[in-house]
This record gives sequence, C-alpha cells and structure tokens, in this order.
Amino acid sequence: MFDKILIANRGEIACRVAATAARLGIRTVAVYSDADAHAKHVAVCDEAVHVGGAAARDSYLRIDAIVDAAKATGAQAIHPGYGFLSENEAFAAACHEAGIVFIGPPVGAIRAMGSKSAAKTLMEGAAVPLVPGYHGDNQDAAFLHARADDIGYPVLLKASAGGGGKGMRVVERSEDFRAALASCQREAASSFGDERVLVEKYLTRPRHIEIQVFADTHGNCVYLFERDCSVQRRHQKVLEEAPAPGMTGERRRSMGEAACNAARAVGYVGAGTVEFIANQDGSFYFMEMNTRLQVEHPVTEMITGLDLVEWQLRVAAGEVLPRKQDELRIHGHALEARIYAESPDNNFLPSTGTLSTLRPPAAVQFEIGGAATPAAVRIDSGVREGDTISPFYDPMIAKLIVWGQDREEALARMRRALGQYRVVGVQTNIAFLSRLVASEPFAGADLDTGLIERHRDTLFPAAAPVPATTLALAVAAQLSRETVIGRRKYQDSIDHHSPWQLATGWRLNADYQRTLSFDHGETRLDAVLTSGPQASTLTVDGQTYPYRYAHDGGVYRVTLGERRVQGHVDFEQQTAHVFADGLSWTLRWHDPLAQAGAHEGSEGRLTAPMPGKVIAVLAQAGTKVEKGAPLLVMEAMKMEHTISAPADGEIEEVLYVVGDQVPEGAQLLAFKR
Repeated sequence: MFDKILIANRGEIACRVAATAARLGIRTVAVYSDADAHAKHVAVCDEAVHVGGAAARDSYLRIDAIVDAAKATGAQAIHPGYGFLSENEAFAAACHEAGIVFIGPPVGAIRAMGSKSAAKTLMEGAAVPLVPGYHGDNQDAAFLHARADDIGYPVLLKASAGGGGKGMRVVERSEDFRAALASCQREAASSFGDERVLVEKYLTRPRHIEIQVFADTHGNCVYLFERDCSVQRRHQKVLEEAPAPGMTGERRRSMGEAACNAARAVGYVGAGTVEFIANQDGSFYFMEMNTRLQVEHPVTEMITGLDLVEWQLRVAAGEVLPRKQDELRIHGHALEARIYAESPDNNFLPSTGTLSTLRPPAAVQFEIGGAATPAAVRIDSGVREGDTISPFYDPMIAKLIVWGQDREEALARMRRALGQYRVVGVQTNIAFLSRLVASEPFAGADLDTGLIERHRDTLFPAAAPVPATTLALAVAAQLSRETVIGRRKYQDSIDHHSPWQLATGWRLNADYQRTLSFDHGETRLDAVLTSGPQASTLTVDGQTYPYRYAHDGGVYRVTLGERRVQGHVDFEQQTAHVFADGLSWTLRWHDPLAQAGAHEGSEGRLTAPMPGKVIAVLAQAGTKVEKGAPLLVMEAMKMEHTISAPADGEIEEVLYVVGDQVPEGAQLLAFKR
C-alpha cells in the first residue's frame, strides 16, 4: 500500500478521498488554487501545494504543476477524484512517465472511452446494446443534419468528449437542428476543448441506470449493482438511489454482465461506471462509460457496506479485488440528494456568496469499510460555514445521503433530513428537493429523465402566503435582537435604575403597542404586538392571538393562540431566515427608522444573472427584436445562459463584447420597448 498520495482535486471529493486515506494511515497532499487557499480540502490533508490561479485552467487543469507537486512532496500515487483531469489520458500518461501511479484505469482504457463515438463502436463489437444513432467522425453540419433526419426526431446531440450534462441538446424538430448544433458545439469546445458531437435517437420516458464496475490487474471484474439516476435537470443528476426501484434479479444480472463485458473490452482496471439508458419495458442501451469514481458513489457504499475509495487504492497498489461477485450483497436502500447553491426558480442558475450559516442535519459517522449496519444519514461536503461559493467551480454545497431498511424508510429519512438543513448566504435547491422527494411520482417510483419537466406545476408552485406562525417566529427573533441591544445600552447608561433605559416596551399604567413589519418579496407583512402587565397578543391579517415566545440560541419557540411551534431564525444583517416545519422563509426586517433611498428602476436594462463571461453577442445596436429573441450568451460554471429580449423593442447599446468577464447584476445591453 502507498505511504503518501496526492489528491488532484478540490472540494467534497478531495475531502472524501482524504478521509479514507487517513483511516488507512496514508498521508495526503492537497493542491489548491488562489481561490482555495483556505478551503476545507486544504485543511484536512497533511500537506498542500499551490498550483495556480483561481480559474481551473490555471490550476486544477495544469498537468505539469500537479505532477511537479507530486514529485516535490514524494507522493507515490495521484488520485484524480472526478471532474477536472480525472478522465484525461494525457494526465494519466504524464503520471506514468513520471513514475507516479495513477489511481484510475490504464491510459488505453481512458482513450477508448474518452470519445463517446469511439466507445460505441467498441461496445458494438462487445455485443453491448446501443441506441440508434450516428457516432462517426464526419462533423459537417449538413451531414449531421441529414443523419438526424434519418434517425427521426426527437434526437439528442451530445459532446463526443463530454460528460456531466454539458454539451447536450434535445432537438424536437428538423428546423431547430442547426441552431442547437452550433450551441452544443460551443459548449463542448468550452468545456472539453473538443467540439465534436454525436447524434442519437432521444428515447421518451427513459430511465438512467448505471452499473458500478471494478476490475483489478489480475483479470478479475465485478459489478457492485446499480444506481438509478433518472431524476435530472438540464441533463445533470439531482437525486440518485440504489438499488434501482423495480429492478428484477434477471435484469440486474444482464446489465451487470453487459457492464463487465464493456470493461473487459477496453482492458479496464479500477473503479468505473457504465451508464445505460433503459426503456420502461426493461430493454436497455449503452450510453457511456465514466472512467472514474462517480459523484453518486456513496449510495453504492451505503447498500454494500464497502469503501470504494479503499478499493481504488488497493487495486492501484496491485492488490486483488477484496471480494468476488458471489460475495457481494445488497442491504437496504439508499438515496443521495445533491445540495447546490443555485436558484431552481430561475432555471437552476448558480448562486454565489458566503455561507454565513451552514447547518446540516445531524449525521452519524458512516464507518465505510467495516460497519455491519450503515448509518441513517451521511453528509459529504467540501465547504464549511464561512466559506465562499465562487463562480470558478461547481456550486455544490454537499451531498446528503440517507439509508433505510427499504425505500419507504429511506424516503422518510430524506424528507426529514432536508427539512433540518439550514443554509444562509446563497440560494439553494433544498426546498425544491423537499418537494421533489415528497412528490407523488418520485415517492411512487414512477421515474424517468423527464420527471421534473413533466411535473413542473407541482415542483415549481406559485409562492404561498407566509404563515402567521412564520411571521410570529420572525417577530420573536427581532424582539430578542432588540432586547440584547437594549441591555447593552442599559449597562452602558448613566442611570442604571431607570426603566426608561430598557428597550422592553415598559409603560407606566398603559399597554405597549407597536407594529413590526417585514417584507417577503414584494409583499409587506405587518404584525401588531400589544403587551400588557399580564399578557401579550399578536395581530396578523386582522386576527388577534395570545402570544408568547422563548428562545435558546437560534431556536425560537412561540405560542400563537392554540398553536405552539418552534424553528430556527438566522439574521443576516436586516434579513431573517426562518426555518420551521421543514420549510424556509426569507423575511426582510422593515426598520421604521431607516431612511429609504430612491432607487432607479430597471426599465430598459438587461443585466447579468450571475458572474460570467460573454461568449456570443447576437444583436447589435439599432437592431429591432421580438420578445424572446436571443440577444447575448454568457458562460458561467461551464454552462451557457442566453439573455433574451423581454419584449418587442430595439437594442440601443451593447455594453460588452465577446470575451468580457461581467459581474452579477451588470447591465449588458440597453433596451428600448
């Protein structure tokens, strides 16, 4: 076994690999960029080496800097994690040339599976079923258009060298093909440095099922069962689970054997994932093979009790696979939810900012590699409270993984755990995930890759009114803040005995009454508090309730009429973030003493929804456009985002050119209706 390894990655996966290495007594070396100098993965490793600037191309994608760091620190092997250089054959080759073990498959296997089109040709020879499509080298637009017409719409365009949902477009009609192809090629070139695409028949209501395979240098290959990754948004996974609901033993065996055949066809070694698209009738087709550890590998660990990173290390060190196929068993059911800093209501655009509050649900340490019984809840994260989600990298906050004796128990634990999550400082997808796991199709395992789009009305409901109990919790938090400030002023005052120095609402022979106001979006919420010698009341929406509250730290307990509720309230400057009943609400305190400044309206301004780079300007000054016309394309976090005309009108001025970096909220174009 190795004495020291370098982890050529960041964030959650770097922390994950470091945890297993520490358990095995292996020292670890982290690499970090300018933006990650104080990151969690740097803190959890034994050593750290700076490898460049904040942008990935200037740091985590620098093969020379990472190999040099391994040499300088005496690391015997490099674990690439996932993303970045994990499936880069040049990186694997550079490691071998430097005499450093690459903890992954041979260069030839990466090369064979790195091109989706070449991989499908190999799979055809290995008798692995394929989706009808074109996977060849001819990338002429007219030729690809003709192939799509032959296949029949809808078709799926996919970056040949891609993954992670990037460089993918569904084309419903022939007349939309050319525009979709150009967009797909731009994103493919930006994300992978290769604009080649393949064209496949797009299956309706398919399921995305992947098989975890492992092979060693002694000719052994096993499959560690399957994961269902059907629930996706923008071709990226949102929820994963193992085993796949409704999977029969015969179908599991057929898919597992096909996956092992795929691995053997390329001389595979290490951890790999063979992804299949599966029809509702049980038929399945090869999509691609990811020659690395997957983001969703924890659900496989939860149902098998195995540590897949440990298996990777042992196989890379030349050991035999720890178990044979007939020694592998499935225990219970596991679900994984990816907690992202993003706005589901705004097309899942990433959100950046500082995690001023980060309180995950209570987790029991999952003793992967030795425990007989998995823990109920596991959190894999690469960030801490106070860290920043930057525009440079994937906006994942954590992976929330739960286990149950069966799917029903796992679902109940997931719902509860999501309800306990508290994040302040960025927008998150937690409320969306809560609705998703509680939705009838997901709870009933009616799964396919179009689930989210098909149930948009349920998953993206109209904003609900703020409950009176939520407002009562916010009032309690504001009163508590004022009490703390008042006591400090009282202690600092000249006359410590005067009740007028206390900010408690004390009155001589009279009740105390005041209105506390909060803004929820564009809605003003007023609560009238009346306090007397014996009791207090709170009037909300014209109804008056007896009111009491108490708090312990950030936990508030209120009695509002006959109801007693408790929740957390985290104040961020003048904004109260209320977490109660598994939901969260953002209420901005309306300070009556604050001076309201005049704000210029946003009429005629088209602004950047996030920090990013302008990659295409599609309209010029003086151009008349129709509502919905694409005007400008931005790239952020390797994804394209199109800025469209909000109405019929005219472009007065274009304020940025291709290649410009723009901050969030920057005006991009001047627009006249």
